[in-house]
Amino acid sequence: MSYCRSAVGIAIILMISAVFGAQAKDAKNAPPSEKIPTGAKVFVAPIAVFDTFLKDAIAKKKVPVEVVASRDQADYEITGAAESQKAGAAKKIIFGNWHSREEASITVSNIKSGEVVWAYSVHEEASTHGKRSSAEACAKHLKEAIESK
Repeated sequence: MSYCRSAVGIAIILMISAVFGAQAKDAKNAPPSEKIPTGAKVFVAPIAVFDTFLKDAIAKKKVPVEVVASRDQADYEITGAAESQKAGAAKKIIFGNWHSREEASITVSNIKSGEVVWAYSVHEEASTHGKRSSAEACAKHLKEAIESK
């Protein structure tokens, strides 16, 4: 039964990643009409516990944005999906690997226009620190995107 739930969860994450990946590919092919300015007010929408890790990672990586508590106060919104799968007995015994598999996809959208201005997906087959690792990868790349513009 848990295998079936895991398979369904993985299928959902893959579909969501495909949608976000297509948006990110479109964003790479056509330059965004706007950039995320330094000091922008950003609201992190609830993402099944991942949002807490993402907020912490944004602070830890010193991403030059201001995270606000309410969507009404924000210029941009971060939405997404995240999936975590703990190592099964076979993975532990055969490979000696206790690390979880992490997948996360986030998008940053302008609240007023609805335009997706940045997107990123991460897949870690053997994540040492679970959700924290994938959240820090998202924050690191967001910081690079803001500072490179």
